[in-house]
Amino acid sequence: MSETSSSGPQRGTSSNVVWHGGEIARADRERRLGQRAGTVWFTGLSGSGKSTVAVELERRLAEAGRLCYRLDGDNLRHGLNGDLGFSEADRAENIRRTGEVCRLLVDAGVIVLASFVSPFRADRDQVRSLHDAADMPFSEVHVHVPLEVAEARDPKGLYAKARAGEISGFTGIDQPYEAPETPELRIDTSTHSVGEAAGLVEAYLQRSGWLGAGG
Repeated sequence: MSETSSSGPQRGTSSNVVWHGGEIARADRERRLGQRAGTVWFTGLSGSGKSTVAVELERRLAEAGRLCYRLDGDNLRHGLNGDLGFSEADRAENIRRTGEVCRLLVDAGVIVLASFVSPFRADRDQVRSLHDAADMPFSEVHVHVPLEVAEARDPKGLYAKARAGEISGFTGIDQPYEAPETPELRIDTSTHSVGEAAGLVEAYLQRSGWLGAGG
């Protein structure tokens, strides 16, 4: 077995706590699983299709025998992040907590598919930095559609509520979306089907060595 790092997460305000390392490293788990663990972060407007693409990619990876897990923004707000609203500060905390969950899952050898609007570039960059500090792969996928396409889809009826003034601070209407400047992938789901979009991400993971031998 390879040696584990003695360093742990650096963020936090708790006192009198020490990171307790184990005897099994992420590289050991990756070798056993035959894959490289990391986080694929899907970001985009509500209605862009990011969650739908992540679901299809999860299905493909699982059928191929990969250990993967999908984190969805709405799902985490049913539990772990259920105490958070949609203010800028709460959105930042939502993404921070999610980034920590991603880090733990990646350490377990899992390919994480995280699907979050995550409108602020600084919050996404913080999650990337968290991964970089732990030498963990992090790839940002911007699932893009023009606003009018997302609004026409409106699968949850949220754009209509925002236009009617029933929801405030809604991304794309009265709150900006800061698109990634240099994402690893940018996919327009107004011109690509769900299957095509998932295939593009899967091909990227294959090229990048995530789906080969671990380590």
